[in-house]
Amino acid sequence: MIGFIFKRFIQSFIVMFLVALLAFTMFNFLGDPVNQMVGIDTTAADREALRDRLGLNDPLLIQFGRFVSNAVQFEFGQSYQHKRAVSGLILDRLPATLELSMIAAIFTLVVGVPMGVYTGLHRDSLLSKIFMTISLVGVSLPTFLIGILLIFVFSVQLQWLPSFGRGEVIDFGFWSTGLLTATGWKAIIMPAVTLGLFQMTLIMRLVRSEMLEVLRSDYIKFARARGLANRAINFGHALKNTLVPVITIAGLQLGSLIAFAIITETVFQWPGMGLLFLQAIQVVDIPIMAAYLMLIAFFFVMINMIVDLLYYVVDPRLRVDATS
Repeated sequence: MIGFIFKRFIQSFIVMFLVALLAFTMFNFLGDPVNQMVGIDTTAADREALRDRLGLNDPLLIQFGRFVSNAVQFEFGQSYQHKRAVSGLILDRLPATLELSMIAAIFTLVVGVPMGVYTGLHRDSLLSKIFMTISLVGVSLPTFLIGILLIFVFSVQLQWLPSFGRGEVIDFGFWSTGLLTATGWKAIIMPAVTLGLFQMTLIMRLVRSEMLEVLRSDYIKFARARGLANRAINFGHALKNTLVPVITIAGLQLGSLIAFAIITETVFQWPGMGLLFLQAIQVVDIPIMAAYLMLIAFFFVMINMIVDLLYYVVDPRLRVDATS
């Protein structure tokens, strides 16, 4: 177990190093930071003095070392547009994105897994065909179109839910949440469904295909021959083995929800990191872009490591291979 964790840690370190190199390259060669920080009337001497103060004239190896050291401390300098520390901007937007991603992930699992199990056990029923049609719609429609359709139906026509914003939030100092207010829950429903619908269809189709494959296996036939009840076979044996690959996909999809919430946050004007990143792209705010890239990579690495550990715990074959 310790060797498995150490191996995954080394792999994660290599990934983060490569991402840091990419972010550093973008930070140094995508535009000139000095031009973004000073006005057009700044003299050449003042510009050069600023470059020296920022360390931009140092050798690249020293600059990269400084960049990595600052990134470990979650320091990415000041935003060109907002004139504030990037770490503060990210931390202000982080709760909104994480809450949206977690609610979307819960929606994905709570809805996707039962639909996949049902369509796997009753593949010829009418309800199963309806579920498959819904999954086809969820896979085919772009995320922004789903969001616009939900806004048109539930905000414009029915006027049940707000079309933008996060609603009323409660600030705990280091964390702000809208999950403790009624308006916060109303505001998060449509963005969470929009963000999680595509992943929900993937989980549903994965569970369905795994259930169909497991139900055709020899040990399921042997369990039926022993006279076990269908409930025990379907949920005690088939579903348990089906969830092994689902854990991996669900974990990676959680990282995708965090990383690709940009479109959903833009459609609903959700005040999260994705909207901040998109605004940074429009004005070429490199520090925010580099910080977002590093943070998303960190989330992916951590989630992937946790999924690998869960996979190691759930699947006994990995433990047997490691022991041998």
